[in-house]
Amino acid sequence: MTSTTPLLSARLSVGYRNKPGVLRDIVLEISRGEILGLVGESGSGKSTLALALLRLLQSRGAKVQGEVIFQGENLLQKTESQLRAMRGRQISVVLQSPLTSLNPALRIGTQLKEAWRAHAKGTKEECCAAVSAALKSVSLSDDDEFLARRPSQLSVGQGQRILIAMAILHRPALLIADEPTSALDVITQSEILALFTRLNRQLGVAILYISHDLLSVAALCNRVAILNDGEIAECDRPEVIFDSPRHPYTRSLLAALPSLPRHRPSFEPADRFAKDLLPVNAGTCE
Repeated sequence: MTSTTPLLSARLSVGYRNKPGVLRDIVLEISRGEILGLVGESGSGKSTLALALLRLLQSRGAKVQGEVIFQGENLLQKTESQLRAMRGRQISVVLQSPLTSLNPALRIGTQLKEAWRAHAKGTKEECCAAVSAALKSVSLSDDDEFLARRPSQLSVGQGQRILIAMAILHRPALLIADEPTSALDVITQSEILALFTRLNRQLGVAILYISHDLLSVAALCNRVAILNDGEIAECDRPEVIFDSPRHPYTRSLLAALPSLPRHRPSFEPADRFAKDLLPVNAGTCE
């Protein structure tokens, strides 16, 4: 694999028997160490795209056509057992609601340890060390009192950090974050965005950051893809999207903001391969 090969390259169309064309000719590429923002209003197909990349739609009766090339392998051609071995280890996902994503009956420590054992074999000490390192990475305590809590005893912000800790236990190459701040207050949102930035820099994990919040995307992402009614309207660097949008839909999104953000990233992409991204054309995200 050369330095110019994307970490993930997808060309997808998704539909259902009674609802064809949910996603149409989506072209999406993510470089190693890159943070790519995917923006669109409710119903535009953002979560459908995330689930299609993880190949979690077929059980819902969806027809997925195309290819998803991840680290040189087509995920759409793999067996379910092969995919289970990859999900959570090479590709992880963080969903928007920790209260529905975490098991309410299990203690936090138990859930973290089960997430580790799903993809690793080792001693109890190695498991505890991995859990402790993940918790410290997201600025949470690793003491026995905290690990003994149940999800109902956590704040929403703590719950979201637990989900992120689970997602990075095995140092995945790609993290898919689907509306991870939508249920959070403004201060906690800011803390989670700062956490994603730090994890990207320290661990080198690439992030597909899915959101309807243009302001958070402007602050966090190296590139931004605009999804409109199942199609990518345009994809480019944030300063291009916000200063010179080409598509009418993008312009309408920006017009709805009280003021336009100015993209001034305070960090470099975590991986040197993501520093010199080539310009992209409207309608694709390559």
